[in-house]
Amino acid sequence: MPKRCSWCGTDPLYVAYHDEEWGVPEYDARALWELLSLESFQSGLSWITILRKREAFRAGFAGFDPAAVARFGEPEVQALLTDAGIVRHRGKIAATIDGARAFLQLEESYPGGFPGFVWETVGGRPRVNRPGTSAGVPAVTPEAEILSKRLKKAGFRFVGPTIVYAFMQAAGLVDDHVADCFKAT
Repeated sequence: MPKRCSWCGTDPLYVAYHDEEWGVPEYDARALWELLSLESFQSGLSWITILRKREAFRAGFAGFDPAAVARFGEPEVQALLTDAGIVRHRGKIAATIDGARAFLQLEESYPGGFPGFVWETVGGRPRVNRPGTSAGVPAVTPEAEILSKRLKKAGFRFVGPTIVYAFMQAAGLVDDHVADCFKAT
């Protein structure tokens, strides 16, 4: 059995996420927005909770189609608030809708769209860290603080530096696989 980062434990869903997604550079605009949105919902919860609800989130948020979500109004918000398959938090739901609108503005106006906006923070290439243990992985970095401020200025909410750093890890802007993890390259 290969060695992995200790945070993923043995849950098959978590192991698959670690092995196939976490730390893999993502450049697709819609996929990046989905990750940022899910990380925002994760605030105060464990990531495995969000992974277990990811398909329900995708169903509730129109496959994370930003154009569709940007058109959501009170009827869609009410439907989401009654959907037991997702995290039912009015503020996070509203923030996701606002995030769709901010995303669309960046896609239209920023060179390279949303991917260009987020990847610019790390100079367009993943930052590779090789901590000896999971305890050596930071919760926040200066780059996460910068991207958090830029996202807030662009109209996103629930994007504090800790959430943003988790997003950066998930989207492969940073690679924090521990040194003895088989994913460490």
